[in-house]
Amino acid sequence: MSLELEFCRDEYTDYVIYRELAKRESSPELKKILESFAEHEKGHYEFWKSFAGECSAADWFKVNMVIVSRRLLGLTFTLKLLERHESRTIEAYKTYLGKLEGEHRRRLEEIINDELTHEKAWLDSLAERESLVRYLGFIALGLADAIVEITGVHAGFLGATATTLVAGVAGLIVGLSAAIAMAGAAYLQAKHGGVEKSLNPVVSSLATGVSYIIAVVSLAIPYFLTRSMLLAFSLSLMLAIVLIVSFAFYGSVVNDREFRREALENIAILFVTAIAAFLFGTILGEVTGIRGLTH
Repeated sequence: MSLELEFCRDEYTDYVIYRELAKRESSPELKKILESFAEHEKGHYEFWKSFAGECSAADWFKVNMVIVSRRLLGLTFTLKLLERHESRTIEAYKTYLGKLEGEHRRRLEEIINDELTHEKAWLDSLAERESLVRYLGFIALGLADAIVEITGVHAGFLGATATTLVAGVAGLIVGLSAAIAMAGAAYLQAKHGGVEKSLNPVVSSLATGVSYIIAVVSLAIPYFLTRSMLLAFSLSLMLAIVLIVSFAFYGSVVNDREFRREALENIAILFVTAIAAFLFGTILGEVTGIRGLTH
């Protein structure tokens, strides 16, 4: 396949993606933004069509995956993930510029400028409108705190007892209590202007509390499925790492941050907390005799 045909099909697929997203968008403002994106991509497609000929064959697998991503993960995340792919495309366009002269070169320079400036500005505007992104900080607060705290509780009980049921129930009790406290703190923070004043305190509170509870329950489940403390803790720890990595990736895409560093920092904090809690639990279990009672 020639480069021109590849570029043409890629731009046509992007045009179809934005067109299909616009069809499904209920918000008039967001719908207008998506239609604007679609028109830009259609213009890019028509430019490459003048070189490659007819190339209106969209990659419908990619289109459908984007639609699913939009439903599950939000519009801003989905479009910014697409933008990462477009960044690689821009580099390819810059390389191709050397083959063009005159009007064709000027038009490709306009397309590159579109990708670099205009659409990025629209994406930043979009992020300010989408509720999921606006409350992302509160969701992150709930998840991050819950993962570290509950993993610490479970690690402590790994050193103090051999009874998975005790560790699981303890994690739920501590976690649910902490979720209420965190939700209350988030409510007060939003109400008194500690963050963006346009945020609803009740929604902020729910975002923190619900995300906290989801993490707590998820990490406790292995303790009710096996009697092996080591297996239960290992499964819970792996799940904690998956949650950390997944949310770090989501946050890095939405907020244009470096994914690897953020994920590694969070995992390091998790392991330090788990080791410290395990050592403390072991010492406390031996001193108090709890470990002997729960074998």
